[in-house]
Amino acid sequence: MASSTSLQVAGLASNFDWKSFVDQIMAVEHAPADRLATEKTKNSEKVTLLGTLGTKLTALQTASSALSGVGLFGKRTAASTTVNSTWSTSAAASTANGNYLLSVTQLATAARRQGALDIGTRLSATTDVSALTVANLPIGTAISAGTFTVNGAKVTVALTDTLQAVFTAISTATGGAVTAAYAPGTDKITLTGSSEVVLGAANDTSNLLRALKLSNNGLTATTSTSSLGAVKTGSALASANLTTAITAVDGTGAGTFSLNGVSIAYNVNTDTLSTLITRINQSTAGVTASYDNATDRVTLSNNSTGDVGISVSETAGGVLGALGLTTGGALVHGNNALFTLNGGSTLTSLSNTLDSTSHGIAGLSVTANTETAQTIAVKSDTASIRTSIQTFLDAFNGVQDFIETSSKITTDSKGKVTAAGLSGNRDVQSWTRELRANAFAAVSGLTGTISRLENLGIDFKSGTNDLEIKDSAKLDAALADKSTDVAEFFQTATTGFAAKLSAYATKVGTLDTTQQTSLNKANTSLDAQIAAIERRLEQQRLILEASFIAMETAQQNLKSQQAALASLSPTPSK
Repeated sequence: MASSTSLQVAGLASNFDWKSFVDQIMAVEHAPADRLATEKTKNSEKVTLLGTLGTKLTALQTASSALSGVGLFGKRTAASTTVNSTWSTSAAASTANGNYLLSVTQLATAARRQGALDIGTRLSATTDVSALTVANLPIGTAISAGTFTVNGAKVTVALTDTLQAVFTAISTATGGAVTAAYAPGTDKITLTGSSEVVLGAANDTSNLLRALKLSNNGLTATTSTSSLGAVKTGSALASANLTTAITAVDGTGAGTFSLNGVSIAYNVNTDTLSTLITRINQSTAGVTASYDNATDRVTLSNNSTGDVGISVSETAGGVLGALGLTTGGALVHGNNALFTLNGGSTLTSLSNTLDSTSHGIAGLSVTANTETAQTIAVKSDTASIRTSIQTFLDAFNGVQDFIETSSKITTDSKGKVTAAGLSGNRDVQSWTRELRANAFAAVSGLTGTISRLENLGIDFKSGTNDLEIKDSAKLDAALADKSTDVAEFFQTATTGFAAKLSAYATKVGTLDTTQQTSLNKANTSLDAQIAAIERRLEQQRLILEASFIAMETAQQNLKSQQAALASLSPTPSK
């Protein structure tokens, strides 16, 4: 006897494929749910299209609002008419248009306080340099070991050599033709020969000649170009080889001085000249300190140009005195820039950036770096304005083109009609007409000569809803010569072109969002309806399947009974 499970196989007892029959019934019964699903798919497509349209409407609103930007139509460009000019120019919004001839006869320079020369202690108080080793010479450039050449003879120097040993090596290498000597009065070394002294070779490996400031001069004697003793910039100030001792410090070595009224602290036992220079440069004193080891001198330079002083102050015996900035130093006055405007009287400026404070033209700034005459042309920044207008046109056309594509109905060569997703949406179709009307309409209540887009050379492309610049020259002329009228047309509050288009784009964007919300709600309802149908059909399928299984069971039982009866019948006699 067949099991109940085996009877679930369609037609096992009845030879009837009832499962396929049930599937067909369910397919017919499922048609309402299929129609609802198709409706949902179309709604979802519309939501997607409306979402894209909303994005384009936002872009239009943004582009429209940008045309109301403060200063947009007052923007100016400033440029020198001199070819390849290196002057920097700029003009603020609403700077008066025109050509301005600036003739610079003197550039501004920074004032500086130069310290005394040779602030480092000389190499020796006498001509005896036998106690000075090459490695420890208090000079501006450290000497490297190796070889150097004098009159074609190679001389070898080691860092442990004394300066006197070097002198002896020179004499020995040249066979006594060249001798060396140190003069304490001038703090210089002189090489003297029996003929012209020729120094150096391309393959020298030691920098001794350069470090001792010795060079060729075509004579029989050559002397260091300047004093040799110099400050050790990397050593603590107390041991930096300064000629003048620093005494205005406390027991720990701490002291202070003032630059332009700014107090700066130091410690002779821990600070080096390099760290002191860095501290000055990082302060608010407004100066830059530097050290020149060639002249062994410290200089303070103003960070700003012009004839402005540099004040220094400290207790006698302080570090500024040791650096030669209070005694022995001198203020080198800076120059003010001197120039004329349009051939007028000479004007002055502390800076080489000539602005309204010096020439009186509001918003115009010119940074000169050459003493010459140049004409600065100030014009309306038509390029920036055109960019903003073109951005608006692109955004406007983006909305119009999308609506047209998304709502059109087409027929192919075989007569097949295809409707786009928003083809039946009359609201959307009305928006394109209303946008065109808003763009075409004149702005009322204006006092200028510009009242509609066509006055700017902007009109619709023939046969379309798209805007374009049809007359570029007309637009450029309006922007250059009638910028006030153009600004009034676009930027009049509430009623101006930009305000109207921005408001309409915002309004349509809200309606677009409302439609999306409505469609999404409809889809939620459709989901609920489809789910209800699916539940009912599932119950119906279970009922049908149970009925057919019962039928199969009954037929199987009947067959079993027939077989049993057949087995009880008597066998016919032969």
